[in-house]
Amino acid sequence: MNTIISKITITALLSGFSLFAVAGEMKDASTGNAKENKIEIKDFAFNPQNITVKSGEKITWINRDEEPHTIVSVEKQFKKSSALDTDQEFTVVAGSPGTYSYFCSVHPKMTGTIIVKQ
Repeated sequence: MNTIISKITITALLSGFSLFAVAGEMKDASTGNAKENKIEIKDFAFNPQNITVKSGEKITWINRDEEPHTIVSVEKQFKKSSALDTDQEFTVVAGSPGTYSYFCSVHPKMTGTIIVKQ
């Protein structure tokens, strides 16, 4: 039985099904044609620092600095990014309505907030 479940899980992962992050709040970005919102990382700041989106919309960070940066949810409400080098991107899909605070683990004074509405 465990072998069957493992095979199904591996098949689902390989076929690109969207995965839910911790607590199912924010989803990984492999879902349909949702609106995309951009947050630029430049001069050691997230711009815009605060953003309001609708549930189901994509949120993409792009690093425009020469230094690496990360995106980490304060409450672990979405998966954290790997270190983003210059011009690399990280995308999540907004989940349930609420307020999501995040920061850069390399530079903890860099913070931002996502407000998700219905």
